[in-house]
Amino acid sequence: MSSTAQSIQDAKLRADIDRSLRHPVMFFMTSGAAWLAVSIILGLISSAKVHSPEFLSGCGWLTYGRVFPAHIAALVYGWGFQAAFGVMIWLMARLSRQECKSAGVILAAGHVWNFAVSIGLLGILGGAGTGVPWMEFPTFVWPVLLVTYFVIVVWSFIQFRVRPSGYVYISQWYIMAAMIWFPWVFITANLLVFTFKGGHPVMAAGIAAWFKSGLIYLFFTPVALAASYYLAPKVTGRPIYSYSLAKLGFWSLAIIAPWAGMQKLTGAPIPFFLPYLGAAATALLFIPALAVGVNILRTTLANPEAVEQSPSLRFSVAGIIGLLVFGFAGLFLNLPGSSLKLTQFSLSGYGFEILALYAFFSFIMFGAIYFIVPRITRREWLSRRLINMHFFFSVYGIIAVSVVALFGGLMQGIGQEEWIQPWINAATRTYPYAIFITIAWAFILFSNVFFFLHLTLMWLRLGRRSSHPTLLVSHHGGSSPHGAEGDIDNAGPGSADAHAH
Repeated sequence: MSSTAQSIQDAKLRADIDRSLRHPVMFFMTSGAAWLAVSIILGLISSAKVHSPEFLSGCGWLTYGRVFPAHIAALVYGWGFQAAFGVMIWLMARLSRQECKSAGVILAAGHVWNFAVSIGLLGILGGAGTGVPWMEFPTFVWPVLLVTYFVIVVWSFIQFRVRPSGYVYISQWYIMAAMIWFPWVFITANLLVFTFKGGHPVMAAGIAAWFKSGLIYLFFTPVALAASYYLAPKVTGRPIYSYSLAKLGFWSLAIIAPWAGMQKLTGAPIPFFLPYLGAAATALLFIPALAVGVNILRTTLANPEAVEQSPSLRFSVAGIIGLLVFGFAGLFLNLPGSSLKLTQFSLSGYGFEILALYAFFSFIMFGAIYFIVPRITRREWLSRRLINMHFFFSVYGIIAVSVVALFGGLMQGIGQEEWIQPWINAATRTYPYAIFITIAWAFILFSNVFFFLHLTLMWLRLGRRSSHPTLLVSHHGGSSPHGAEGDIDNAGPGSADAHAH
């Protein structure tokens, strides 16, 4: 077969894969974006209550003890998991070169997942939350989420199993790892905390801390790294800088991450070595963060123009920088005998989680969404101005939230250590930082509402009918790095020109 015929056949296969996954992927991404807006609204309310306790004080459903865990639950299970599902199933189908034969089943499971999250969130706001961080949903919700998860991802396992023989990409390593690690962490934590209740309650708190760490490092991190390892070479047109660094990042994450989390119980009546083991593991996770960060940044910097022009790459690079900051924060905040005692019960923990979930994971998911959506809808983004606005408001907003929360938490921790002073002194230290966080969430909410509307218009196929990608610069030397402009339908569904990128 000639190279031209092979190219056309490959382009037709990619088009068929994209078409087979259009509705489930768009459903996960759009509903995830809607949950992200809900989460930010709840975050705004909870932050406002820190510095203005009388705010919405007449509504029992919106007390701080309910609205803050609802904010985190919507961020993790509404936005985070659904963005991850959309990216995982599309990436695995593309890399395994397999069409999806069960899009209807995945779509139905996606509706069940959203229904379970809605019921869980109402349960938290109604006062039926469990009180366990990141596991706040009423207990009957967990089995539903678990079964739904298996129904969504099992098809990606099958696609990987029946793929044509050949090379396994590093992105597939991370996706497969995330798909296996999540049920291990999820089942273990829920059984030990909610089913086998004979253990000591302090140990249950330790398991909950391990669960939170496990979700960050063993699910959200590998999914984000899979997407960044796919996007960087794809958009820049350059190979990955070093596959040795890629393998180092994967195996160091796999070996170190399962031990992290228990440092949150430093000083608690549990075996002495557990908190220090967790602190050491969290600090050592700087190794995979550095390996991946250097590898991806060296790959993208081989083509700096692409970073300037491509929204996918710009969001991804911002996410990788977020990963490096996250790795450094993990090292700095978990030093036994110095910073750890100041951060384990303060606002710093919240700043650390926002760094992981938003500055790192969410930015890379935004980059993947800006890359994937035009391919499965066969439309281009309507407005570079909206994308630019989404990027800059998100970057400045999330820098403000995470940095202010980390620094404000340290100040709060110093106040807590002054045990001869009234507790109110430590609490009042956080007021100015909480005001700043409220303002920053308002900026992020503004940008994400327009991101959701932009995404919805794309699902309705109201985007530009053009094969010319929406770049972040209006002038690019008279020619596009992605080829000549033309109507995407004129290029034909199986055209190499239409699907070369």
